[in-house]
Amino acid sequence: MSNKENTSQKDTSKVPPPGGGGGKVTGKAFDWTLLKRVMHYVKPYNTTFVISAFLTIFLAVNALVQPVLIQKTLDDHIVINDYNGLLFMVELMIAQLVIQTMAQYYQTYMTNALGQSVIRDLRIDIFNHITSLRLKFFDRTPIGVLITRTVSDLETIADIFSEGLISIIGDLLLVVAVIGLMLYDDWKLALITLIPMPLLVASTYVFKEAIKSSFQEVRTQVAHLNTFLAEHISGISIIQNFAREEQEMRKFRDVNMKHRDANIRSNWYYSIFYPVVEVLFAICMGLLVWYGCKRMLSDEELAHLSASPKGITSGVITSFILLLNMLFRPIRQIADKFNTLQMGMVGADRIFTILDTDEVAPNPGTLRPARLEGEIEFTDVWFAYNDENWVLKDINFKVKPGETLAVVGATGAGKSSTINILNRFYEIGKGRVEVDGHNIMKYDVNYLRSQIATVIQDVFLFTDTIANNISLNNELITREQIIAAAKDVGAHEFIERLPGGYDYNVMERGSTLSAGQAQLISFIRALVYDPAILVLDEATSSVDTETEILIQNAINKLMQGRTAIVIAHRLSTIQNADKIIVLDHGEIKEMGTHQELLRIDDGYYRKLYDLQFNSTGIAR
Repeated sequence: MSNKENTSQKDTSKVPPPGGGGGKVTGKAFDWTLLKRVMHYVKPYNTTFVISAFLTIFLAVNALVQPVLIQKTLDDHIVINDYNGLLFMVELMIAQLVIQTMAQYYQTYMTNALGQSVIRDLRIDIFNHITSLRLKFFDRTPIGVLITRTVSDLETIADIFSEGLISIIGDLLLVVAVIGLMLYDDWKLALITLIPMPLLVASTYVFKEAIKSSFQEVRTQVAHLNTFLAEHISGISIIQNFAREEQEMRKFRDVNMKHRDANIRSNWYYSIFYPVVEVLFAICMGLLVWYGCKRMLSDEELAHLSASPKGITSGVITSFILLLNMLFRPIRQIADKFNTLQMGMVGADRIFTILDTDEVAPNPGTLRPARLEGEIEFTDVWFAYNDENWVLKDINFKVKPGETLAVVGATGAGKSSTINILNRFYEIGKGRVEVDGHNIMKYDVNYLRSQIATVIQDVFLFTDTIANNISLNNELITREQIIAAAKDVGAHEFIERLPGGYDYNVMERGSTLSAGQAQLISFIRALVYDPAILVLDEATSSVDTETEILIQNAINKLMQGRTAIVIAHRLSTIQNADKIIVLDHGEIKEMGTHQELLRIDDGYYRKLYDLQFNSTGIAR
């Protein structure tokens, strides 16, 4: 139900931060509990995860094979002109390269597939959870925030697997393996070569912290940009009607400039970090060449004098050069990957915050009779959207099966709140609501709502065909039933005139249809579901007189054999109601038939009547 009374009383104390993709990367320690919850979704794909982890370890180990093979090729075959041995080593290197390529392909594919499988399951869970939440939750949560959680925040969780956790583990393993092999080959040369490493570790940490703050700013500005665009595209008719294009363009330039500046700042950190890494790499390479060549010349001279085996060889130097490249490559990327992991964890935290929301409508009831008779009774009902700011106060009335109850009153009187609690979109604070003599809490909530068809003023149509908007893709409703209901309502002719008829694709929110046409489709929708109780909430307030006559005929058709609750501003549409309730500030001021209420001098209903029909009047 989109129409809610007295919205100024809604609780806004817990409204999430507005915007699309914003959100802060906190500086707190890594949340292992949160990671454990994410990993829970990996359980159905344990085989994929294990294979991905194994391939990551294999790639780290296998990467070391190439420099070892090159070293042996230089020292054991090239220096002695062993052509056959050289040919064999080349074959081994080609085989190693093929294996490395295939393993890299499967590792990349499987980690991405794992991430997408996890977010698919998470997206299903969060969608199911969101659709089960009470409307009170949506009153204080921007829809854009929920869309962001379900789309972009989930994508950051996929990055945990494709570019974060597994990738970081692989890079760390490779760094450890490379340093281990360098120390094993020649620990003195390794220690001299790696003298700049503490500076590299320190600069990487500084870059990680700086880019983390920069990412926060970028995502915040992205959120502002998305929010601005969403609002202004949705309200484009207002902008054009009031000729605000130039002023809004100036606002957009300012928002866009802040977005640009945030991205430039993040790129600035990269422009510093990467040259620093290159300088440190060059220093390491210089130390390697200086000390390695010096040692190699000294060892050759000693070997010539003592005929002892040589120490450092050209193969060792070449191997160290390759290993040094392999060492710096993951270090360049590890800060980025850690931030990717951290952003994924922030996204996960947001997702689980939604999933942990316990504002789900309780559904303890099991009562599911074949069909409701339609008797409705409110007994001492008090209701508030927020705490005890009562919107309805001590409401008492009874509607017998097949009767029509009309509810009238000024805006904010509590009219729509009455039907909201009947559908159990909100729970009452005090009192009792019964349907067919049973407390509505005893009914299965889905069954109860299936027996109540609500037609509201602001009709919502999906981007789909006319037929699917009527049936809501319910396979139990046939095309013949849809056409029969359209004929009963009087909408068949206008639907047939549309391109494609019942297969005409309605654009977003029914923008290609008139308000009256959309309203008629909502009546057809109500009729094909054959409800026991019909609720009409301002269903004729936004249509022209000709369409209102057509809709009034549809209403008469819908009401046959059904209990009906009609909320209307136009008193001409409710004069035949069996009972009329006049609400004012949440209280029932008057109750009776149209004629009875008109006979109350200076009554609330009589005032409303005189206000609308001061000159012409309607039949009394």
